[in-house]
Amino acid sequence: MSVRVLTREDAAAFRELRLRALKEHADAFTSSYEEDVQQPLAVTEQRIAGGVGNTFWGAFVDGRLQGIVGLTREPRRKNAHKADIVAMYVAPESGRRGLGRALLQAVIDHARSVAGLEQLVLTVTRNNHAAFELYRTTGFMTFGVEPRAIKVAGEYFDKEHMILFL
Repeated sequence: MSVRVLTREDAAAFRELRLRALKEHADAFTSSYEEDVQQPLAVTEQRIAGGVGNTFWGAFVDGRLQGIVGLTREPRRKNAHKADIVAMYVAPESGRRGLGRALLQAVIDHARSVAGLEQLVLTVTRNNHAAFELYRTTGFMTFGVEPRAIKVAGEYFDKEHMILFL
């Protein structure tokens, strides 16, 4: 396994894995498969190209992208001390191998090296116990719950808001 920052050249693989995540685990993401599948590859290329405040990492197994995570930082001065963990996903066939932890640690290590960045925030669907445990064991703590945060096929899901002070 290897973990590295993604580039434009990884856009097709990122898009494929991201769409799979959205389709197979609709309750885990605010984005939807139906909306994202309509977006051209150029949108994905721009998203992961490492623009101001955005960085995405990938976990590779035998050269194939099997896990992703992103870090987005608000450019406005009053919010520049925090960043969001987004788009976290590991393909189930590569689960239980430490990919999720390696991805998250790469983001945390990077965040600690960024001047002025003081905290990371994320949301996790309340029924996603494995993801919650990963975040908890890497130092994130809950600071609130948003009831009925997303609605998928007529069913509501709560989102737990978590924070890690760097």
